[in-house]
Amino acid sequence: MPKTTPVPLYPTYIELCELELCDYPNLNDFTKNMPKWCLTHWQWGKSFLEYTGRNKSVHTYDRFRNEIEKFLLWSFIVKKRPVDELRKTDILEYADFCWKPPINWISTSNQERFKLKNSYFTVNEQWRPFKLQAAKSQLSKEVDKKKYRPSQQTLTSTFTAIIVFYNYLMAEEFCYGNPAQIAKKDCKHFISDAQVKEVKRLSSSQWQYLLDTAVDMANEDPIYERNLFVIASLKTLFLRISELSERDNWSPVMGHFWQDEDNNWWLKIFGKGRKLRDTTVPSDFIPFLKRYRLYRGLSGLPTTGDNNVLVEKIRGQGGMTSRHLRRLVQDIFDHAYSRMRQLEGENKSIKLKEATTHWLRHTGASMEIERGRALKDLSEDLGHASMATTDTIYVQSENKMRAESGKKRKVD
Repeated sequence: MPKTTPVPLYPTYIELCELELCDYPNLNDFTKNMPKWCLTHWQWGKSFLEYTGRNKSVHTYDRFRNEIEKFLLWSFIVKKRPVDELRKTDILEYADFCWKPPINWISTSNQERFKLKNSYFTVNEQWRPFKLQAAKSQLSKEVDKKKYRPSQQTLTSTFTAIIVFYNYLMAEEFCYGNPAQIAKKDCKHFISDAQVKEVKRLSSSQWQYLLDTAVDMANEDPIYERNLFVIASLKTLFLRISELSERDNWSPVMGHFWQDEDNNWWLKIFGKGRKLRDTTVPSDFIPFLKRYRLYRGLSGLPTTGDNNVLVEKIRGQGGMTSRHLRRLVQDIFDHAYSRMRQLEGENKSIKLKEATTHWLRHTGASMEIERGRALKDLSEDLGHASMATTDTIYVQSENKMRAESGKKRKVD
C-alpha cells in the first residue's frame, strides 16, 4: 500500500471561489509534482464543486467535497490513472480501498484542511481524508485505526457523490460514461436492507416535556424566546433546520408568513431541491409567533413586506446558520432530558438524549398521521414529491397490514 501522505485538495466553498494555487503553496507543490493530467482533473473537481456550492446547501457542498477529494487523491496517488479512463472494475477497487484505507489516510478527530499563516494557506499536517469516529473514552488514548469500517450510509454517500461527479463530467463532455453507476450494483460491501424502518421521532410525552421545558425557560428568561420559537416551528410546521436558516440564495423573513382572503395563515418556504412551497400554519402556532415577535419589539403579527429576519442572530445582523440553530435546539433537548430523567427515569427519557433537530419534523408529521389528517394535505405541507413518499416514511401501510396479519399466526 502506498505510503504517500495525502493533502487536502479543496477548501471551503467561499475560499474555493477565490482560490489561486499560488496562495496554497503545499497544494501547488503537490499538483506540480504530479503528472499533468492530475492538475486537469483537479480543475474538473474544482469546477464541479463550484457548481455544487452555487446550487446546493453548504452541507451538500461539504459532503461532496469530502468524497470527490478522496476519490481524486486515490486516482492521483494510488491508482495513478485518470478518472476518465476508469472502468467498473476500477471503481470497485476504489470501494475496496474505502472499506479498508491505509492507516496514514485515517485520522481520529475532525481537522481543518488549511491554516492561514503569513498570508498563505498551509496544509494542516494532522488532516486525513478518512475519519475514525472514536468513543469519548478513547479520545485521550491511542485508537486502533485498523478497526476503521465505513457505515452503509457513508458507502452510499461515496457512490452518490462519484456518480453525480461523473454525470457532471459527462454533461461537460469531459468523459463519456459513468462507471460508478454500473459498479454500485456489484459492490460487495453493500448490505441489502429489507428491515422495517422506524421513524425517528419523540413520543407525545417526550414532546410535551420538550415544549414545556422551552416554555418554562422562555418565561424565566426572555432570551430563550428564540429557542422556543425554533422548536415550535420545526415540529408544528414540519421544517428542516436548513429551511429556517440564512443561506447564500435565501433569507427567511417574517414577510414569508402571509394570510389569504379566508384568513388562513401560510408560510413560504425555500426547501429541498431549490423548490418554493407554502405550508399551512395552524391556529395553535400563532400565539408562539406573536410572543416571539413581541419579544423582538415587533407588532403582534407580520404583514406583507416585513423584511425582519425570521430567526435573528444572537450577536450581529442577519439570520442564523443551521449550525447555530442546532445549538439552540440542543440546549432545550439537554434541559428536557434532565428534567424527564429525574421525573420519569432513564428509559422513558433516553430519546431526548439521542434526538436531533430532524426528529421534530418527523414528530410533527407522525402526530398528524395519528390524528387522521388527510395524507395528501400532509404530503404537500411536508414538501414531498408524492403521497407515496409520505406513506413510505410515516404511514407504512403495507407493514402495518403485514404486522396485523402476522399476529394471527399460531404456535400449535
